[in-house]
Amino acid sequence: MVNLKVNRYLFSLTEARKVEVQADMGENVDLSQLKFLFGGKSLSEWKKWTSGTTFNGDPFITLIEKPHFVEGTTIVKATLEFGLLFNRSSLAKSTIRTQYQKYIGYYELAMIDPQNQITAATTVKLNVYDEFLFYHQLKTVIDQIFEQANKKNDRYLEYQSLGKSVQGRDLHFVILARDKTAVDKYLNETLPTALEDPTSLLEKLTNGTMGNYQVPIWFNNIHPDEVEGADAQVELLKKFALGDVVTFKTVKNDQERTVTLNVDEVLENVIFLFMFTNNPDGRVTNTRRNSNGFDLNRDNHFQTQVETRLVTQEIAKWTPLSFLDMHGYISGFLIEPTTPPHNPNYEYDLLYNNMIEQAHSMGQAGLGNSDFNSYLIPALDYKDGWDDMSPGYTPMYAMLHGSLGHTIEIPALSQNGFRAMVGIGLGAVLFVTENKDTLYKNQLEIFKRGVNGEDNRAVDKYLVNASGDAIGRIRGENKNFFPDYYLIPFHKNQQKNNLEAHRMIQYFLRNGVKVKQTTKYMKINGRMYPKGTFIIPMNQAKRGVVNAMLYKGDNVSDWGAMYDPIVVNFPDLRGFTITEIRNAVAFDQYLIEIKSVMTPTGKVIPNVPKQVLSNTNNDTIKLVITLIMNGAVVEKAMETKGGVTKGDFIVKTNDLQAFGNSYYFEAKSLDTSNLIKTEPLKLPKVAVNGSSHLKYSVKELGFDLVKQENADVIVSDSSSLIVSYLSGKSYVGIGLAALTAVKNRGLLFGYNFVYTRNGHEGLVKAKIKDHVLTSGYKTNELLYTTSGAWITSVPVGAEILASFSDSDDFYVAGWWPGHEEAKGQILAFTHSFNNTTITLFANDLAFGAHTQYNYRFLANSIFDSVSS
Repeated sequence: MVNLKVNRYLFSLTEARKVEVQADMGENVDLSQLKFLFGGKSLSEWKKWTSGTTFNGDPFITLIEKPHFVEGTTIVKATLEFGLLFNRSSLAKSTIRTQYQKYIGYYELAMIDPQNQITAATTVKLNVYDEFLFYHQLKTVIDQIFEQANKKNDRYLEYQSLGKSVQGRDLHFVILARDKTAVDKYLNETLPTALEDPTSLLEKLTNGTMGNYQVPIWFNNIHPDEVEGADAQVELLKKFALGDVVTFKTVKNDQERTVTLNVDEVLENVIFLFMFTNNPDGRVTNTRRNSNGFDLNRDNHFQTQVETRLVTQEIAKWTPLSFLDMHGYISGFLIEPTTPPHNPNYEYDLLYNNMIEQAHSMGQAGLGNSDFNSYLIPALDYKDGWDDMSPGYTPMYAMLHGSLGHTIEIPALSQNGFRAMVGIGLGAVLFVTENKDTLYKNQLEIFKRGVNGEDNRAVDKYLVNASGDAIGRIRGENKNFFPDYYLIPFHKNQQKNNLEAHRMIQYFLRNGVKVKQTTKYMKINGRMYPKGTFIIPMNQAKRGVVNAMLYKGDNVSDWGAMYDPIVVNFPDLRGFTITEIRNAVAFDQYLIEIKSVMTPTGKVIPNVPKQVLSNTNNDTIKLVITLIMNGAVVEKAMETKGGVTKGDFIVKTNDLQAFGNSYYFEAKSLDTSNLIKTEPLKLPKVAVNGSSHLKYSVKELGFDLVKQENADVIVSDSSSLIVSYLSGKSYVGIGLAALTAVKNRGLLFGYNFVYTRNGHEGLVKAKIKDHVLTSGYKTNELLYTTSGAWITSVPVGAEILASFSDSDDFYVAGWWPGHEEAKGQILAFTHSFNNTTITLFANDLAFGAHTQYNYRFLANSIFDSVSS
């Protein structure tokens, strides 16, 4: 084997490159017979991509300078050109994004003399762009940067794993600062003072006594198949951990200028936070969603997924000033802020102008660092359709903490796209360091409004309707958009779901919100509440986080386009009771702050043979499934009588004592003198056909899943429906796709439905009929839909389960143009025929794993599928 010398070892799928190769092939070589191999294949076998998974285009690698001797030697020299394997410089196209990574790796490049059996070879690398790293390489490179920095300077670098992903991978997080003192001072002095007494820091900034302080800049990537986001962060970490100066170009009004940042001076002003990828499993599999099938950039408010819980907790801990979420790939180079409508829980007047200016600074540096020639800002360049009404996106969640939150979308998956994303980061650093005092004053003003309970009307002009008219925060008859307190009771006579109420408290504590409890029995709004009642005071810096999750929501149906669903409303979608308190002195001094809370478990009634478990929460469903799986007998009440409600569960006390310790349930003793019609509860075999959210939700209830052909019941939110599977089974169809599937196959004579558009969503008032499938629900409920659909007719003999309310105010919140037509229409029904039962829900029962109050519709329908 002869060594093949090359003038480059790194090749790109997104940038054509030439390489000179040379080797001493001896005196007897016939130049015309030399062959070249790449990865063991001849160059003619390397064809460019044409479509799908087909590669039959022009050659990917071409010989552009034939082999020839270097004058006076036996060294043979040639030039190859590595073109674009996918015949384009951007691999953002969806059909390419799923397959390009298998071509990344090390290959042998060889020049072969077949006559003399001489091979000259070397190893080269083919990458999508030079800096791309697979997940398993990230930590190694981070460690190398740390090692180099420790030898080069005394900057503070700290690695943390924020925790583990669904599949057990580390969420890599790095802090870079001037020194540890800067980090400790920010976390233990500056930030606590900012949240508790922002006025004192504002005074210091005004009179020049603030002294040296740093503010955090957070770099983030949540969609791991938008790959530049992680790699650009590694590059930025290298520059600021290892460099003395960082030089880059920006472009403004077609004029280019060079900027030089002194890194030590930068670190006098900022602390860098690098969240390389929120979704390690997706980085491994090159998918947008996590291992449970969730888009994490729609889960930062719901926080149903472990990854978002870990990251949002850290965002709350640091409360960064600037937050950059690195994405791709829309057709334009997009940098937020967004179009209206805006979430009214932002102090938008204190964010907007600075976000516009930071967007320009990032865009200008992005252009200077790449070949892109323009960028756009939705707030300036779009009318609608790119809004920040939902706090589910990571930057929008950060904005509730007073951050300048930006989603950045580069238009190309390429070497050029990578360079632009690095420029984005540099532009943000430039902007923050040049304007730190002004930016921090605005963040402190956000905190000050919260602490003082101020509803500043300067926000209102940014909150507009589709006609552009300012409508402001919707206050109704109240002077202040925000209540003084939220009260969350825990007593069973005051709280319809104590478990979810406690989980909400845990959520707030995890998200940096102050929570208190009453220290005595108190009368509030004419009602007595026991000692220990949870109180969320709204005169706090993070009040926007609280209100965004607890308020009813807004009706923005006048808008022509919305980017994604907007209803959050934890109390109604997860099913627990809250009370607004609009009295600033309602509690006087009788409150104590808490730092943690344990979720409750059920209490077994002693000295009775059997007891009744109310069908009022999801943990009870999990419990009865556990009991049945462990051989216990569980009965289901089939009538309402003597304090037992139809659909409640009856169990033996001994069984409950053995298995109930880990669950929350509400039990009462069974009056054995009062005979109640029951039937044994059986555990059906369940198949889920459709979305990851539905599968996750059904599994969360405790059901194991089987294939459709083996199931007793098929639960579906899919347009796929195999009619032959239905015989002898129950089918539970949810949402527009399932409504359509049943109609198109003509399964139910007399059934029909109408819809406006899939994705139209809303929180609606509903009327619930008394039925075993609606056990645990009251006559008047608030339900959620994302299908924009309603049922107009049902088969003869079908039983209607729920309908939209016929009141004029039936629509509460969301985005659903045309929702007026759904007033009074049917939401759900069930019908049995020919050894099959079909139950259809026009609304969504499992959206985002957040509509947990609706889960018992699922459980009731599943249990009923094997009813006696």
